[in-house]
Amino acid sequence: MLLEIVFAAGCFWGVEKNFEHFDGVVDVVSGYSGGSYEDPTYELVLENRTLQNEGFLAALKNIGKSDAEIAADETLVNHTESVRVTYDSSIVSTEVLIKNFWQIHNPTQVDGQGNDIGNNYRSALYWTTETQRDIAFRTKDEFQALLTAEGYGAIVTEMKPLDTFWPAEDYHQDFLLKNPYGYCPEYSTGVAFEQKKLEENDFAILTPLGGQEIIIVEAEVKGSCLYCLQFEREVSNNYKGTIPLRTAPASSLQGFELTTETWATPTIFFIEDGVEVWASQGYMSANLFYKALGEFKLGKGSEAFHVAFNEGTDRPYCQQYEIFKNTPDGVFIDKLSGRTLFDTKDRFNSTSGWLSFTKPVDNEVYEKPDYSFGMVRTEIRSVSSDIHLGHVFDDGPDGQPRYCINATVLEFVPS
Repeated sequence: MLLEIVFAAGCFWGVEKNFEHFDGVVDVVSGYSGGSYEDPTYELVLENRTLQNEGFLAALKNIGKSDAEIAADETLVNHTESVRVTYDSSIVSTEVLIKNFWQIHNPTQVDGQGNDIGNNYRSALYWTTETQRDIAFRTKDEFQALLTAEGYGAIVTEMKPLDTFWPAEDYHQDFLLKNPYGYCPEYSTGVAFEQKKLEENDFAILTPLGGQEIIIVEAEVKGSCLYCLQFEREVSNNYKGTIPLRTAPASSLQGFELTTETWATPTIFFIEDGVEVWASQGYMSANLFYKALGEFKLGKGSEAFHVAFNEGTDRPYCQQYEIFKNTPDGVFIDKLSGRTLFDTKDRFNSTSGWLSFTKPVDNEVYEKPDYSFGMVRTEIRSVSSDIHLGHVFDDGPDGQPRYCINATVLEFVPS
């Protein structure tokens, strides 16, 4: 059964992002609700962040309100920045969503969340069914007891049936997906309904492994950070590199020397012997991640980095070629992502001074026209890391292609 409920917990961008990750949530829309005037706009809501003022009244006149209409309502109430959550109650329960609402913000703060001060940022819950109402008040009492035990004051959340929900302007919808570095602060008190015991799939304590490693700092609640999930889909799930990559919330890290703050998730750390070498806050695309990893692993001034990111070419018969040309059975992998690119069974000696293969592994490389140096060639790049690998020509054995590949951007894994 599809139901709707409206939550307000500070800036609606972050609240929208939070609820979009739930299985069973079919739609989340940013908007305005809880106020006493019609047709709210972002400008109007911001104008009325404090008590009634001349700017707000002038804005009402600009949308056609007469002095009489304005004077008739002496208690104008501003709208909240809120989100309408549409969900399938057979997949995700109302209680799960409402408990999550209590936990993602500070419901004891009056007219604001964190440094966002104003009545448009007030905590609010607007129900559309009596069942939602009952669950909202019951869980409020339960959460109040937990907050009181931690020294917090009384919950001040506005709780009432939904009157009208006004969708916000288009540019506010999915704002943080469109703007990965957009504003998304942490409002929560850290108080939770229950502490799960550590299970097989939960985060464990992470300590330094020694040598180079990659640490991805995620949100404390698994699955609550959309950009963490996006980074996981685009990078972590496909990464098989020789530098270990581990994921954990900041609270699980012990023994690391980190200087970069971890309030933004994901935060990506490149670590050497437990010490931060480089870090980036917020979502990174796969291309940006692998370029940063290239500097970390290969060295920005190295021949391998030049080949990978500046479309360079190994010297013929280079040292790495001499090592790789007669290896036993095995596979050649992308030096950064660790994905398998070529198999020794497809290798042949072209006498060109570069590794040569008749074909790559399926779906791991792609072709791109290359018109550099006044020539017309077909470039070969890695699908996973997008690094430059070499070129393909039509002069291989028995009419087959010749994939001419730079050895310095590969690693060998024996069978």
